[in-house]
Amino acid sequence: MTDRTGRAGLEKDELYALAKEFEQLRTEVVRSYTHSSLPDLATASHHLGTLTGLLKDLSDEVLLRATDKDPGLAFGPVIDAYTSASAPAGRAMNNYTGAFEQLGFLRRYAKAPGSANLRDARQSAFDVTQDRLELTVDSLQETFVTLRRAADRIDSTPPRVLSALSHPARPTNSIYRLPVEPPAPVPVRLAYTSAPRHGR
Repeated sequence: MTDRTGRAGLEKDELYALAKEFEQLRTEVVRSYTHSSLPDLATASHHLGTLTGLLKDLSDEVLLRATDKDPGLAFGPVIDAYTSASAPAGRAMNNYTGAFEQLGFLRRYAKAPGSANLRDARQSAFDVTQDRLELTVDSLQETFVTLRRAADRIDSTPPRVLSALSHPARPTNSIYRLPVEPPAPVPVRLAYTSAPRHGR
């Protein structure tokens, strides 16, 4: 039998590590703008690339566990953690791409001759970018909090201890499956057949 004792700890570590990456990206985005300034397109491109990679990491982690055939492991709590985090991560992506579009507009018209309409358009783009960046930061915060809380809840009770616990005492957030006990042997009943008669 495979020793799976440390697997829950590894799963928790993976969740914490990905949560930290989302937190680091949030910190980078927060530092990239102020109430009167915006990130440049090079910085924004870096952030968008990082966020895209993190979203791919989320889906890859789900795929890895959804296709795992180990009969002793039940990845439901782990998969739920990643899929739950995908919603705020997706909102972060949606909002950051909205900001990215506005940054492109501002760069395109940065040196255009001034006019009242263009000034209004620039101010509108600036305001929209600020709003989208703030929403991105909020969604990144929600993502890493979701991952951390899910990691905190995953039970690390070793499989042998888990199998010794009574049913009500077993944690529902464990990744370990209890061994399936084979059914008790049923006595074999033979059908009666009369012996053939031999002629004399």
